Amino acid sequence: MRFSASRMVLRAFDTESRLEAARSARRWWPGLEPVRLALVVGTMNIDAESLMLTTLAKSLGGLGYEVEVLAFTDGKAHNIWKTICHVNVVSFEKLKYVDWSKYNAVLVSSLEGKRVVSILMQEPFRLPPVVWLIHDDALGQHLRNYPEPHLSVPNHIEDWRAHFNACTDVVFPDSHLPLLYSPLDTGNFLVIPGSPVDIWAAKRYGLSHSQGTIRNQHGIKEEDIVVLVVGSYLFFDELPWDYVTVLRTSAPHVMDMARTKKLGVQFIFFCGNGSDTYNSAFQELASHMGFPDDSVKHFPMTHDIGNLLMFVDIVLYGSLRQEPGFPPLLLRSMSSEIPIIAPNLTVITKYVTDGIHAFLFNSGDPSTAASAFMRILGEKGLLDTAYSVALEGKLLSKNMLAYDCIVAHVKLLESVLHYPSDARLPLSFSQVKERTWLWDPFESKAALGNSSSEDERHIHTRIAGILLGESAQSNWTIDSDSNDTSSYDYPTQSDWDDLSEVEIFEDIEMREMEEIDERVEKPLLTWDEVYRNARKSERMKPEGNERDEGELERTGQPVCIYEIYRGEGAWPFLHHGSLYRGITLSKGARRPRSDDVDAVMRLSVLDDTYYRDLLCEFGAMFAIANRIDTVHKLPWIGFQSWRAAGRKVSLSESAEETLEKTMAGENHEDVIYYWVPMDTDQTSNFWSTCDCLNAGHCRTLFEDAFRNMYGLPEGVAALPPMPNDGDYWSTLHSWVMPTPSFLKFIMFTR
Repeated sequence: MRFSASRMVLRAFDTESRLEAARSARRWWPGLEPVRLALVVGTMNIDAESLMLTTLAKSLGGLGYEVEVLAFTDGKAHNIWKTICHVNVVSFEKLKYVDWSKYNAVLVSSLEGKRVVSILMQEPFRLPPVVWLIHDDALGQHLRNYPEPHLSVPNHIEDWRAHFNACTDVVFPDSHLPLLYSPLDTGNFLVIPGSPVDIWAAKRYGLSHSQGTIRNQHGIKEEDIVVLVVGSYLFFDELPWDYVTVLRTSAPHVMDMARTKKLGVQFIFFCGNGSDTYNSAFQELASHMGFPDDSVKHFPMTHDIGNLLMFVDIVLYGSLRQEPGFPPLLLRSMSSEIPIIAPNLTVITKYVTDGIHAFLFNSGDPSTAASAFMRILGEKGLLDTAYSVALEGKLLSKNMLAYDCIVAHVKLLESVLHYPSDARLPLSFSQVKERTWLWDPFESKAALGNSSSEDERHIHTRIAGILLGESAQSNWTIDSDSNDTSSYDYPTQSDWDDLSEVEIFEDIEMREMEEIDERVEKPLLTWDEVYRNARKSERMKPEGNERDEGELERTGQPVCIYEIYRGEGAWPFLHHGSLYRGITLSKGARRPRSDDVDAVMRLSVLDDTYYRDLLCEFGAMFAIANRIDTVHKLPWIGFQSWRAAGRKVSLSESAEETLEKTMAGENHEDVIYYWVPMDTDQTSNFWSTCDCLNAGHCRTLFEDAFRNMYGLPEGVAALPPMPNDGDYWSTLHSWVMPTPSFLKFIMFTR
């Protein structure tokens, strides 16, 4: 479901499948590479998040996707993950050395994943779609502490919003979390319900708490019947007007029934907030519903719902509004083995059967809720029927939403993924086989025992560290008592106006000085002075700066290999030393303190995005060939994509030494040395492989080009024969050739 903060609604997301579009466009060529997905997790602990993600990863693997897990911290679920997919534990410092371009999509499932999103916001990693799965409310609760965030937005909130905006979709497991995160909503919030977090929480809470102890803490007698009234999360801070319709018609009958059966009945409302204003309004509303003062209690939605479910006997779902997904509070109640009374809304009857899993009443006639109570209450408490229905509801809730949740995530991926022409297309979401969560490896007694509160404390400490770190970076301080907030000192419009005036004044002053300087009579210079001034001017040019230190290091060398890159994200993959020199396709994005070449400055046509994307890495070669003597004066020249280091196929130190010795030897004329073979299946001929990589257009385009170049008639074969002798084709522009041969190659290519 798509979340809209402005209208506070959930709407169905666009389920148009790009997979089916790719399948219909695919003709005769086979796929060479699997569709690769990166799944970034914070820890590999035994918890509900790991349970959901392992099930999802197993389903994706079964459909034909290749999933790789990148975890920041190792954990007790490591062995479970290893049986499903490839696992890689990566420290924060090593994240920048991950080649994200090899993935077709990235799924982030941790607030710590912000560091990954930061990298994916840079070139050359902006292409893969990013889906951020948010399971934790820590950041959302943190945001609620800021007064009027839309009027005075803190610096780090803007930073989080920018990171959320960089994602294709931000996915939440229920409709409550998007409300907390609404200050960060940029229109890409999505709700996919069905996470096992509620079932997991109910199991954990039941193991560590006693019902009798909690009832005593709340002052509830053993023989009392406690009814918990819950509703929708969508109306977090509003009065529960939905409940009024149901309870005004049923509460008097329930109270009469309790008096007849001599039962003590208490109603507990779980709704709204805990402010004094809300409590006063709620008490007034409760009196209108006909409840005695001592029979009603109110707990805000910030209270621990697990604590309430430990001592209540019945859960009444009082909301009559149609919801987009199965109500999470109802699911949590069912998993706690409590009999529930709920209206027969479509989203509820889709999963629950009346009298078997729950007690349903007619949503069109709220007075029928009283008859549901009659089916539960007996002379001495709850009837045996209530307990059996509660047990069936608990068994159903365990995997009730698993299939729908998994399918929704797969459909989301199908709608955002770009499937390359050489990809082995996976199966459709309709082929998902998993209909239950992977409880077996997680649910063992040892696993549940080991996933102790120590892990939870570690997680909370880690998340708090993230939030505090963000707060420290901004200049925000919050006083919880006075709500006095000192905002970050952002430039105002008047500041920008002042800056503009200063720049205009400096520009006018500079022009006046130039005009005065031109009018001043100057003596004629000697030839030596003219030569020195010309040399000084030459050194001031960008190309001169490029040649300063780097050219001195390469003096006497036979070869220079130019590493082609785009954007700051590729910097960690580039080599240092005299053998290599970087060349960037992004204007002004050279590495600091380096002699990298700016291809855009050397070849102005690359300043046009259309031509830069059209030429790709050939643009860097054209830039070097353009006035080559100003940048390259060595007898040999080579090129290598930054991806060679990212994929660990670049030259080793011994290979570099061998290459330099070979270059320093006799002249090899038009020989080419390369070192990165194609890693795909090369049993088919060259033109078939080329068609796979280029959506079936390779053979046709080359044939037309050769026919036009050489004026070949229609009856003559235009495609040159290519060898198929078991050797490998080179990729990633990893080659070295004599500089004169390179110029011939560029002339032909142009």
